[in-house]
Amino acid sequence: MAITLGITWWAARRTRSRSDFYAAGSKLGGIQNGFAIAGDFMSAASFLGVIGLFFLTGYDALFFQVGLTVGWVIVLMLIADRLRNLGRYTFADALSVRLQRGPIRTFAAVGTIVVAIPYLLAQMVAAGTLVENLFGLSYVQGVIAVGVLMTLYVSFGGMIATTWVQIVKAGLLLLGGTMLCVMVLAFFEFDIPRLATEAVAAHPRGMAVMRPGIYFPDTIAVLSVCLAFIGGPAGLPHVLMRFFTVPDAREARRSAGVAIVLITYFNWIVLVIGLGAMVLLIDHPQFSSGGVKLIGGGNMAAIHLSQLLGGDLFLGFISAVAFATILAVVSGITLSAAATVSHDLYANVIRYGRSNEREELWVSRATTIGLGVVGIVLGIQFQNQNVAVLATIPMAIAASANFPVLLLAMYWRGLTTRGAIIGGGSGLFLALVLIMLGPNVWVGALGFEKAVFPYAYPTLFSMPTAFVVAWVVSKSDLSAEAMREAEGFDAALEQAEFGPAR
Repeated sequence: MAITLGITWWAARRTRSRSDFYAAGSKLGGIQNGFAIAGDFMSAASFLGVIGLFFLTGYDALFFQVGLTVGWVIVLMLIADRLRNLGRYTFADALSVRLQRGPIRTFAAVGTIVVAIPYLLAQMVAAGTLVENLFGLSYVQGVIAVGVLMTLYVSFGGMIATTWVQIVKAGLLLLGGTMLCVMVLAFFEFDIPRLATEAVAAHPRGMAVMRPGIYFPDTIAVLSVCLAFIGGPAGLPHVLMRFFTVPDAREARRSAGVAIVLITYFNWIVLVIGLGAMVLLIDHPQFSSGGVKLIGGGNMAAIHLSQLLGGDLFLGFISAVAFATILAVVSGITLSAAATVSHDLYANVIRYGRSNEREELWVSRATTIGLGVVGIVLGIQFQNQNVAVLATIPMAIAASANFPVLLLAMYWRGLTTRGAIIGGGSGLFLALVLIMLGPNVWVGALGFEKAVFPYAYPTLFSMPTAFVVAWVVSKSDLSAEAMREAEGFDAALEQAEFGPAR
């Protein structure tokens, strides 16, 4: 906390303009930004949640990891350079190059906030769980502490503070994860087949943990979660915003490439740690209350394993890294939401481009405080939910609303403003309704006995709906404005390929 607050104080002295606050002045290098992007994704959900999910369900957790890697390839191949050439601060800048600015920025603002709140929720749950189990404080106190710190980071340091906190956190998380992975391998004399065999023998479900079906019961569930991770990274506003922190499209591509390498490496570390947790923690008298029921819940698997293998000193280090991870990720999410409210909604829709920088920054900081309060309230409500599961919900929403509109705007001449709004809105609405009726919210949070919608993630239904509705509405839009938007595609395409200067 002391180090990250020191970074915020340092960054606040260098945050003098709107560009500094939103995009770190577009002065970051591709490697720096790649570490920061990886830091966004190597979150509490990745570290605590996926390891915990793998510990509980085995094979099915791999769908989270594989889908995420594929999603980043899509960002690298289709999104990164064009987005950087088209926008300045938010992904709505890229959409509004040829579509109507008012409606499209309003849609982007709504989509960003709807994605940000459940993502923020996942990190808050992880924070409360960590603090409650380690420091003798209550779950509620942990959630409040992270909410307050997040507000300080974003309000005073902006993107510069958020980026450097992410870079430091990513380096520490990779170091800590690698150390824990090596400790697990060393315990089994670096014999991976032996590790896997003993994991199967230790787990109550036996060989079933090496086959799909424990958490995702059928093909529809698997396809839905994979589509969430494939389209999610390209639709998450706080990730897209990072491509505006570099000076040009070349560095944007380099950012995505570095992020893919780091995230893929981290996914393999998580796999080994999860297998080690199965062998060493199941039925352990100090850490388990019986079978896979860990003290503190499944999210504590990595934390308990670090204490078992490395003692209290290593436990302290891993816990500090996990806490820093939570702080960094919630800062990035909050900054993206604050930026879209102030820049897209307030400055360009409410004030019609007539606001000054001071007004925008004031609105950003007020939004940050509001999101902090919302995150704290929801974090308390969703206590004991698996954070990897919670963090996939905003992925599904982003893949259903933002990703289809962004992809069509960049690659299809026929997209109109009406098609983008109705198509993206349909995907957003359907995703939200089905998530509310699904097992995570209807059963897990609201306490009903059986879910109305049987699948945890609705992406297989909501993402195609967004694409189809956007296509149908755009094709049927014969207005003069639609004709002008089609004619503007060539100029937008040239800017996307070669940058504004060309």
